[in-house]
Amino acid sequence: MRFIDEAVVTVKAGDGGNGIASFRREKYVPRGGPDGGDGGKGGDVYVIAEDNTNTLVDYRYTRRHDAMRAENGHSRNCSGKGSDDLFLPVPIGTTVVDTETDEVLGDLIEIGQTLLIAKGGDGGLGNTHFKSSTNQAPRKATSGFEGELKVLKFELKVVADVGLIGLPNAGKSTFIRQVSAARPKVADYPFTTLVPNLGVVDIGRHRSFVMADIPGLIEGASEGAGLGIRFLKHVARTRRLLHLVDIKPIDGSDPVQNARIILNELERFSPELANLPQILVLNKIDQVAEEELNELCTHIVAELGWTGIVFRTATLTGEGVDAIKYHLMNEIEREREREIEDPIFADAQKARFERLEAEVRLNTEAQREAYRAARKAAREGMDLSDDDFDGNDDDDDGVEVIYAL
Repeated sequence: MRFIDEAVVTVKAGDGGNGIASFRREKYVPRGGPDGGDGGKGGDVYVIAEDNTNTLVDYRYTRRHDAMRAENGHSRNCSGKGSDDLFLPVPIGTTVVDTETDEVLGDLIEIGQTLLIAKGGDGGLGNTHFKSSTNQAPRKATSGFEGELKVLKFELKVVADVGLIGLPNAGKSTFIRQVSAARPKVADYPFTTLVPNLGVVDIGRHRSFVMADIPGLIEGASEGAGLGIRFLKHVARTRRLLHLVDIKPIDGSDPVQNARIILNELERFSPELANLPQILVLNKIDQVAEEELNELCTHIVAELGWTGIVFRTATLTGEGVDAIKYHLMNEIEREREREIEDPIFADAQKARFERLEAEVRLNTEAQREAYRAARKAAREGMDLSDDDFDGNDDDDDGVEVIYAL
């Protein structure tokens, strides 16, 4: 299955049926009077969040969706039949944006949640409505109203409580394999993860949270390098960021500098995102001799000036992983309970995520426009077609996504 996280669609609600001008015609009723019925109401268009889909790929192939037109009115004061509403299934975590006004129409984050995106037209009036003492035989009827026509953008952001970030080969995919049933590709070369992977971390009875493995960032990602920020927006909904750092990189690079690269890219892309609570995970401790381990870890934390929580893990063997799982679960549960008990805190949380959503959307679109401009300039200068370029654009091909429970 191809992972597509954005799609632009045109939706058309159903038109209302026409009212009719009709008169009662029965034996022994010479002047039956008007009996024209109203037209039916056109079908509305809704989006509905479902858990059996995790990509917007269907909307990249079928971009026009129309609800049916309603029936016209009938004689004997019978109204026409209204048309059925149209429901478009989308993955949980889909945001609907009106492309004309840039207004966010809604955010679907729960199973079964629906959102009205185009309203069907009302039916026209039959001539019965125009009967009066001075006009007892009206021949006037009105046409049905047109349904709304909108061009909308569906934006999918994975719904996860914890987002895994770090340079390629920091051990993120191995970590999520250890804590959940997700089975992303793991290999000894960079960019083995090309799409976000979701895994449900099951702690015990009725205790679980969702973790997202975000494809590796590199230096310059906020300007389009590597995979760019194409998938960085998927951490916009998370409560915590788990920052994995390889303490003994195979390429001999400095782990402190590697950690700073990620922190700098987060800050450049979205200051609001960089302010999310972060946990530092010093990974691959099994690659360092025991007598050197404490000194190396202390050095990394000191050089980063890190004052937050720090864990040490060896994701390949699972060492230290359980402690992180239980810590995250406890933190998330406390936050959820506080949101229920404290309306002021809940409103502050909501406002923060709304600011984060707006910032991420703005920065993502800015990078996309910059990329399109660069590609256009290259085409004009080199006389090449669109197919000769590849990058973070609406025409990109998707790839497989994993959502493991």
